[in-house]
Amino acid sequence: MSADTLCDLDLSGVADAIHGGKASSVEVTEAYLRRIERHDRVLKAYITVMADRALARARTADEEIRRGARRGPLHGVPLALKDLVAIAGVRMTAGSRVMTDHVSERDADVTERLHAAGAVILGKLSMRECAFGRPVVDGAFPTGRNPWDVTREPAGSSSGSGVAVAAGLCAGALGSDTGGSIRGPAARCGIVGVKPTYGLVSRRGVVALSWSLDHVGPMTRSVRDAAVLLQAIAGHDPGDPSTRHAQVTDYTAELEAGARGIKLGLLRRFYLDSPGLHAEVKSAALAAFDELKRQGATIEDVDAPTLDLAGAIWVTMLSEVYELHRETIRDQPQNFGEGIRTRIYMGALVTAADFQRGQRLRARLRREIMALFEGVDALVFPGHAAPAQRFEDIATGQIVVPGSRYTNVWNLLGLPAVVFPCGFSRDGLPVAIQIVGRPFDEATVFRIARAYERATDWHTKRPNPEAWTLTS
Repeated sequence: MSADTLCDLDLSGVADAIHGGKASSVEVTEAYLRRIERHDRVLKAYITVMADRALARARTADEEIRRGARRGPLHGVPLALKDLVAIAGVRMTAGSRVMTDHVSERDADVTERLHAAGAVILGKLSMRECAFGRPVVDGAFPTGRNPWDVTREPAGSSSGSGVAVAAGLCAGALGSDTGGSIRGPAARCGIVGVKPTYGLVSRRGVVALSWSLDHVGPMTRSVRDAAVLLQAIAGHDPGDPSTRHAQVTDYTAELEAGARGIKLGLLRRFYLDSPGLHAEVKSAALAAFDELKRQGATIEDVDAPTLDLAGAIWVTMLSEVYELHRETIRDQPQNFGEGIRTRIYMGALVTAADFQRGQRLRARLRREIMALFEGVDALVFPGHAAPAQRFEDIATGQIVVPGSRYTNVWNLLGLPAVVFPCGFSRDGLPVAIQIVGRPFDEATVFRIARAYERATDWHTKRPNPEAWTLTS
């Protein structure tokens, strides 16, 4: 099996190749490392490549597999982590000069779980500064470039994770999501991105942005891969008091059960009829909803009036950001980029009264949404407002797409959400839809997404490596 063929496989395909004896973990790891070396000078997906460590772990995995000591579906599979997830002895920058020399003393909980599963970690992936900065094309920590069109951004903040998975620079990745930072890059890079239920996955050892909104989750090429990766990282962690003791179910057990009998609520007014929704995204989403109906799901319009106030609730997040960074920005403001520096200072303007009003509205919105789940199994709507935008348009201020509208509500409520591809724009850029479920009901969300994926082939499309060049 050629190196390019291996890198074009999804995570399950890589695992099957390793565990079926078609390729060793070392061979697969070397294939990814060669692809990174060949293309990452343009794509900018990685901040740190851990070649020696990765090959050492791959050799260990091969030996264990030869002895029959297979640890599970991730054993020997090369993955990568957003550069705010700690790996002991490895630099962790969070994409910022503030942390440029920071070396983690111990693994994050999710890193420990991946190591226990036998995964091979290829390196640390690029991201927007401190998970809240703006896209940049130069400097020490440039934003990754969208592999479907390298003149365009991949959304953020888990930009490198989205790029690396879509471009075949790893078999799967972890990102973090505070307001859409997994789901935005997934939607714009044509992959699957999962924001789990708040409290399902530990954030210990992950650089924080907002304690009540941060989530860690998988980014993969297929729904099954996302379920497998979530299975490995989910569970209670005594080191993270936000994690729950909820049982971690087998997310693949009902994956192929199909959509027949599923009731979906379509948030038409707030999302599908939003004036900021790109026409081609809307068209693709409507076609995807029709496909879910053909698969046996029923879809009815639902609404929650307090959705209109979600932006006001979201402002309270800035106070959590300020609290986290206030000492650092006081001592070394020059080490923050302009984009995030401005946003941190904005957090200082949020009053206690503002915060309390926001929390009351947040509770009201949660009551309304949970009431909807009394009549439907999940909610459905577009995954993002528009396809990927050009870096030059963002730099000149030509950015009016309300992308966070499609994602940040679900961080406020901590509900499980999955974004997956449903087509392409006329410019050949991926578009997506999103499924949101009840708390800790990731299994149903995966089941619905898989029913659509099984009936279509959007998730099998790959960007063209020959187009990964930049002209001056």
